Formats: sequence, C-alpha cells, structure tokens
Amino acid sequence: MKILILCTGNSCRSQMAEGWLKSFDSRLQVYSAGTEPAQTVNPFAVRVMQEKGIDISSGVPKKADLFVNDSFDYVITVCDHAREVCPVFLGSVRNRLHIGFDDPAIVTGSEEYVLSEYRRVRDEIEGAFRKLYLEHLSGELGDKGE
Repeated sequence: MKILILCTGNSCRSQMAEGWLKSFDSRLQVYSAGTEPAQTVNPFAVRVMQEKGIDISSGVPKKADLFVNDSFDYVITVCDHAREVCPVFLGSVRNRLHIGFDDPAIVTGSEEYVLSEYRRVRDEIEGAFRKLYLEHLSGELGDKGE
C-alpha cells in the first residue's frame, strides 16, 4: 500500500505522520512531501519523535510536485494550506483524506512550552494515524496479502 502525506513545509507534521505510519507496519510504503518544502526537518519534531523511539532525523523535505505522476492508495493532507493547494495527481489516487493538525512550528514561548506543543501535536498525529491504520489500512493490507 502506497501513501503520500502532504503538508506545507514537509518539516514537521507530515514527517511525524510518515514516521508513525512506518512504525505501525513495515509493509506500508509511506512518503511525505510539502507544497513549499523547508530546507530541513524541524529539530523539535526530530526530538519529540525520538522520545517515542522513532528516528525521523534522516528525513529530507521534498516538493509535492515530485509525486504528481505516481499512483497512491492514499493521499493525506495534514494542514489546511496543503489541502487548499494540493497538486493535481496524474497517477491514480484511490483515497484522498484530510486530517488536520495545529502547526507547532509557529508556537512561541519558552523551550519547555514549545516542546509541550510539539508533544501534543505528535500525540494527536499518533492517535489519528493509528486509528486510520487500524480501521482502514491494516484490513486492506490483509485483504491484498501484501
């Protein structure tokens, strides 16, 4: 099963969602991209995912346009901006979903507060994508024998 997760910068929320899905099932082919990709993966996102034993430090933000000719079982936007400007995919897309999350990268304040917001969003992403996996993806994988 092939899944693309889209966000604006592909430095935080989409990278975390990709990390979670890959941790749930190694049979999933998960990619993430951004409509306006950042230079690097957000260090706070890397840090809070590491706290859960998931290493996203080798992730590289990619432009969504790189994937427009590919086919996907799911294309999932995780921020409103990406949903609004989502590119047209020339390959087939069986399911389009939007599962939006707050952007922790815009939070200001003490490091402790900023980290607490990253952790909150990380945990929300885990919950939403675990539910998606359990209710839809795992069954489809089992049905296809992939």
